Amino acid sequence: MSKSTLSQSIIAGALSFILCTSSAVTYANNDLPDLGTAAVNTFSLEKETEVGDAYMRVIRGSAPMLNDPVLNQYLTELGNKLVAHATGVKTPFYFFLLRNDEINAFAFFGGHVGVHTGLFLNADTESELASVLGHEITHVTQRHLARSIEAQQKTSPATIAGMLGAILLTIASPQAGMAALATTQALATQSKINYTRLHEKEADRIGMQVMVDAGFDPNGASDFFGKLATRYRFTTKPPQMLLTHPLPESRISEARIRAEQYPHRQIPDNLNFQLAKARIQVRFSGYSEQAALSIFDKQLKHHRYTFKSAAQYGKALALFRLKKYDESEKIIDELLAKSPNNLFFIDTKTDLLSQRGAQKEAITLLLTEKQLKPTSQVINTNLANVYIEDNQVSKAIPLLEDLIFLDKQNQLPYFLLNEAYKKNGNKAMEHFVKAESLALVADYKTAIDQLNFAYKASKGDALQLARIEARIRQFRQAERAIEQLQ
Repeated sequence: MSKSTLSQSIIAGALSFILCTSSAVTYANNDLPDLGTAAVNTFSLEKETEVGDAYMRVIRGSAPMLNDPVLNQYLTELGNKLVAHATGVKTPFYFFLLRNDEINAFAFFGGHVGVHTGLFLNADTESELASVLGHEITHVTQRHLARSIEAQQKTSPATIAGMLGAILLTIASPQAGMAALATTQALATQSKINYTRLHEKEADRIGMQVMVDAGFDPNGASDFFGKLATRYRFTTKPPQMLLTHPLPESRISEARIRAEQYPHRQIPDNLNFQLAKARIQVRFSGYSEQAALSIFDKQLKHHRYTFKSAAQYGKALALFRLKKYDESEKIIDELLAKSPNNLFFIDTKTDLLSQRGAQKEAITLLLTEKQLKPTSQVINTNLANVYIEDNQVSKAIPLLEDLIFLDKQNQLPYFLLNEAYKKNGNKAMEHFVKAESLALVADYKTAIDQLNFAYKASKGDALQLARIEARIRQFRQAERAIEQLQ
């Protein structure tokens, strides 16, 4: 079985299991999903959170997620700015990036919102991006997936499970999901199709109110819709976003009419959005090093940019990829002279200093910034990484533990913490942390193997042994649950 097929099997099986079983499976640790009992006639917020956690673990193990602290922090801050102005928020939100040039974004249970890098590449302003995020946030706050289930309460449990599995597959992989939907009787009815269209209208209407309240241009939605309609009007293969979010002409006109009802305000674009877009163009799209450099050279030569500093930043990143470090650092230093606290510039400056072995200078830079931004994912991840490079592992470990405490879903601190323990020779903790990172992708079997290695390396440390034994029990329960889903 291929990896993608296995992932789809786990997702569909998980949903069938959740909706159809009567025996509860519980875990001693809240970080693990409870894939147990759920009444067919209701889908509680608690169950939504459990399903979302299980599905997120599958995505981490099968999709090209970006572990880029600068982009992750930007997206999280933008998403949280919108969530702060949403109503009906009942769960925490988690925003994440997938490396995929397709134009798409999707939301699912537990406040998870995934964004393809292709969305950044095709949006011209932050308001356009915010319009898409506002729409997806509304799908969550209005509990559209749960309401879809409740609308089908009279349908047999097996059909409901199949419908839900197909919907979630469609969200992340429309081609695979559409095939599943075609064989799902519940979604084939006209009433179900209409209900989905009502969800889209509701998400458009409420999502626009959210983005306006958060300070964005309401025309961002109609501008982005119009751009997609023009670009893909005659294509035989529309982008993934249009498979899950159909775009009839009425939807575009409604967005324009709705935007006109708000007072006109001149909303300037955001520099950090353009910096994020440049970073994705250079590092996470299909452009070669030379092609990426050519893009920003042309922008600078013909003054075709929203912010000159964003074009300069893109050029500096392209030069870094070409190993022209001196030229890259010259540009970054000029940018830092004007914006000394910009995290995009600080991150690249740190990379440049590390590349030429100036770890002490990088540490000084990051410690200064840490005083201003003590919980910044960007600053603390970079600082921990430089500490490890400079053989100051004892200083890196508490930073990484704090990062994990603040965001248990972020894989990067686990990878760095594993490296730190490996460097200082702590075999027990090296294997323990490796097990935790494997659990994040639902690979419980290998995680248990790592915990057994950690147990053998603990050398009689009673507290550590008890901790490992408890985690092994939890992972075994999780492993049995996953086996029942296949």
